[in-house]
Amino acid sequence: MGPSQYIPVSAGDSQPGFHDEHIEAQHSSSSSASTAKLTPESDSEDDLDLEHDPGIKEYGELGKSFPLKKLLKAAEQGQKTAPQNEASRLHEAYDGDEEKQYKAERGRRASDSTVHSFMLYTPDEERAVVKKFDRKLVLFMALLYMLSFLDRSNIGNAKIAGLSRDLHLSSSQYEWLLTAFYITYILFEWMALLYRLIPPHIYISICVASWGVLASLQSVTTSFPFLVILRALLGVGEAAFGPGLPFYLSFFYKREELALRTGLFISAAPLSISFASSLAWVITKLGSHTPMAPWRLLFLIEGFPSVIVAVFVWMYVPDSPGTAVYLTRREKKVAKLRLRNEKQFEGSGDNKRGLKLKEILQTLADPKCYLTALMFFSCNVAFSSLPVFLPTIINDMGYSSVRSQALSAPPYLIAFFVVILTAFLSDRYRSRSTFVCFHALLGAAGYTLVALAGRFEWGTGWRYAGVYPATAGFFSAITIIITWTINNQDSDSKKGMGITLLNLIGQCGPLLGTRLYPDSDKPYYVKGMSICAGFMLFVFVLSLVLRFSLSRENRHRDIASLSVNDEDQEGLVGKGRAGREMEQFRFMI
Repeated sequence: MGPSQYIPVSAGDSQPGFHDEHIEAQHSSSSSASTAKLTPESDSEDDLDLEHDPGIKEYGELGKSFPLKKLLKAAEQGQKTAPQNEASRLHEAYDGDEEKQYKAERGRRASDSTVHSFMLYTPDEERAVVKKFDRKLVLFMALLYMLSFLDRSNIGNAKIAGLSRDLHLSSSQYEWLLTAFYITYILFEWMALLYRLIPPHIYISICVASWGVLASLQSVTTSFPFLVILRALLGVGEAAFGPGLPFYLSFFYKREELALRTGLFISAAPLSISFASSLAWVITKLGSHTPMAPWRLLFLIEGFPSVIVAVFVWMYVPDSPGTAVYLTRREKKVAKLRLRNEKQFEGSGDNKRGLKLKEILQTLADPKCYLTALMFFSCNVAFSSLPVFLPTIINDMGYSSVRSQALSAPPYLIAFFVVILTAFLSDRYRSRSTFVCFHALLGAAGYTLVALAGRFEWGTGWRYAGVYPATAGFFSAITIIITWTINNQDSDSKKGMGITLLNLIGQCGPLLGTRLYPDSDKPYYVKGMSICAGFMLFVFVLSLVLRFSLSRENRHRDIASLSVNDEDQEGLVGKGRAGREMEQFRFMI
């Protein structure tokens, strides 16, 4: 072990000469009782029950180990510092230049509280836990979201596969099939809060099974009223799942990690549309040789797999970091410890299930929540309309039904990769507004190109090319807007209410978006494309307003934090929760 490596230190070890013993053990690679106690495997079962251990306090930040070179230097000087005095020694060391460096690195000062124990982990351990959640939780949630979006949007493929012809649907009736879904989807947005009230493995499995059954039943419909009822019920099932999914992921990830994970599951939407278009092309081919209508086969094949997957959801989905079946005992402990800074404003009882009415009311009175909700509304005008109308739009460009299904896939495949790249960069640079602005302008440019190409009849190539930046723009903007909303709330109750408000207002966008492409505007749909371009420009303006607002609030908190710190150092006041919030919590810009 080199002098720059780190070793974990436990305040519970009280042997005299602890530091010298540990240093000698590291250099000689010999085994001793003191060093054995520090291995991850030696953690007791009681260590996992972190919520009920009032002695666990963070010094600086959990997961920060002490440099071995400092301990070596202390040993050379003959200092025999007992472990129980380690907290006071470090506190003195951080007074001055080292404290400034630590503040710059971690963004917060060390705690002045008495340190009862250190529950530490290495960066490698944290990375291992995050990777497991990425592979086994986020990708599984992406699969579920892909199935839900597939069942929601495949009605566009069903339309050109013969649905409108067989059920004798007018343009207005088809629009009502889309609108019925979004009416119930909006009315039941509040169900996102149930992630805090019902164990997620039970709640999510019920949601998945319900939309799978309802989507499959669309294959046996014989009339417009029956199909409208099924679409409305489908909206209830999907409203219970998708809108609250970023909120659920915040139980497992830090603020600066959330955009990429939200992007991973939201990118499943364009991937599912791409997959749906390709699958619809195959089913259309096969349906011509079977007694079953192609659109009925489409609803059945794309709907029923969700019923089967619901069984695995019940067994596989964790309720919290400490209940993930694929984590070891030590990894469960690390998964909890790494998020303790995320919960520092919530109080000890907030780890339990439930909601705080006071914080819900504070969120409802917060203007920032309404700005992000308006951005979400504007994006959803485009997000909801283009997927269900794109096959029809391409068909009206002069391509056959089968070729239209195939050409619908590539724009969403490109959007899939753009969303992931955008989310990764947004997390890496800890910036949200920059990427929302860029992709809002990108989406607006795409829709403008399609509108102009139709208005001046530039040709189908120009119109089809404009679909690519349009889809990449609104999918990426939505990903960052959702993450931005959760990032700027400091408790689970506020996050839950923030995401609910975002969806209650934002999901009204589809009520307008699904009516932008009537048959009377074919084949160019200039009005619908122009309206979508205008709303994406509105997103750009709102994101600039929110950026300015959050920057100003952060400056006020910086000033208040300095005041609180000065008074605390003079012994005049204790910080309390409000003081700690001013000192530590900053809005992500």
